[in-house]
Amino acid sequence: MKIEQIYTGCLAQGAYYIESKGEVAIIDPLREVQPYIDKANKDGAKIKYIFETHFHADFVSGHVTLAEKTGATIVFGPTAKTNFKSHIAKDGEVFQLGDISITALHTPGHTMESTSYLLKDKNGKDHALFSGDTLFLGDVGRPDLAQKAGVLTEEDLAGYLYDSLRTKIMTLADDVIVYPAHGAGSACGKNLSKETVGTIGGQKKTNYALRENMTKEEFVKEVTDGLLPPPQYFPLNVKMNKEGYESIDDILSKGTTALSPDDFEKVANDTDALILDVRHESEFIKGFIPRSIFIGLEGGFAPWVGALIKDVKQPILLVTPKGKEEETVTRLSRVGFDNTLGYLDGSFDAWKKSGKEIDTLTSISAEELEHKMNDKTAVFDVRKPGEYASEHIVDVPNTPLDFINDHISEFPKDKEFYVHCAGGYRSVIAASILKARGYHKVIDVAGGYGAIKESNINKTDYVCPSTL
Repeated sequence: MKIEQIYTGCLAQGAYYIESKGEVAIIDPLREVQPYIDKANKDGAKIKYIFETHFHADFVSGHVTLAEKTGATIVFGPTAKTNFKSHIAKDGEVFQLGDISITALHTPGHTMESTSYLLKDKNGKDHALFSGDTLFLGDVGRPDLAQKAGVLTEEDLAGYLYDSLRTKIMTLADDVIVYPAHGAGSACGKNLSKETVGTIGGQKKTNYALRENMTKEEFVKEVTDGLLPPPQYFPLNVKMNKEGYESIDDILSKGTTALSPDDFEKVANDTDALILDVRHESEFIKGFIPRSIFIGLEGGFAPWVGALIKDVKQPILLVTPKGKEEETVTRLSRVGFDNTLGYLDGSFDAWKKSGKEIDTLTSISAEELEHKMNDKTAVFDVRKPGEYASEHIVDVPNTPLDFINDHISEFPKDKEFYVHCAGGYRSVIAASILKARGYHKVIDVAGGYGAIKESNINKTDYVCPSTL
């Protein structure tokens, strides 16, 4: 028996490859499926099952393409309805894989079709639980993504989740391994651990939602408290996971079309495409195509694309580091952004050499900001609310990057203002969005709050996030 966790840091997502006696199961695969096929070929094995823990909201799963390429059976839990051929498992249904078995445990709460998969070894002993978004390490799945107006509330879903955890999961032996679908950084929970593998016993001791003697009322209150609105692309990804989508091969073929500066400019004008620059922020600051948006590959790329661009059908043109074109298109497709029309051949250097108009972004150090600070200095903190609450510059408002599109009018157009995040990545994203909207007096604070902490700028006292 082989179990391999395939973890993708950008999405904080864990897919799983399980092999026994030449038969393979894949759990929650990513959009690009060739790596799973290659692993099976290397093992001389055949992919038999594709298990989906639920209809994912934060990424587009590779189940449809993987089934088409391998003939494997797609398995969803009870109540799921798909527009493609799939097997809807019964609660407790057993699937044989070589000399091991996988049992579907219906665990509604995060979504109503949410299902965990219990792996039993060749001796029939419970060995591992693939818990999807039902149970994370340190947290549980948010219960607000599958609400139905007039039918289900987030409190209803939280109640289902409480029952699922206590009747299906906490009853398992303490030594059963827990393999969740996500780790820290995912928007599918509130306080996920950086660890990606744990045990049932460990979670009973450390996970607030699995406290002994916790009432359902307490659970519902704690699980629903402090939930931020989900990114707007989530429902669009759910729709794709339910209904199917275009082949990743076709997406890559179209998206990796090389365009000269003239052709790039023509396509941009003809299609109203968004120009997305994914180079490092230090390169973007020095020069970029006017009205382009920066979201760098080296940060939380795909989730930020989903949070800020919103419409997965938006036509996109790319400015990438040389050699990163296919990677960029692939990572966009993971969150459903399939309408990439091509990339700038030769990257920004080619645009610059063509003599076309360029723009730059002013960036100053925290020390320079300190010298400029007075009662009239406008500074905006684009970190998340929890980061801001923990510590921030006195009298500076919090305008989280996640929701900047809803608060554009709060920024001044008639005077210089400064934006900062924690380290410099998010503030450059924010500044690029603002410049594209005509806010040309925006100035980035290099190094973000990490640098500001070392300055003499007046700051609030630090509050540990766990005590907020």
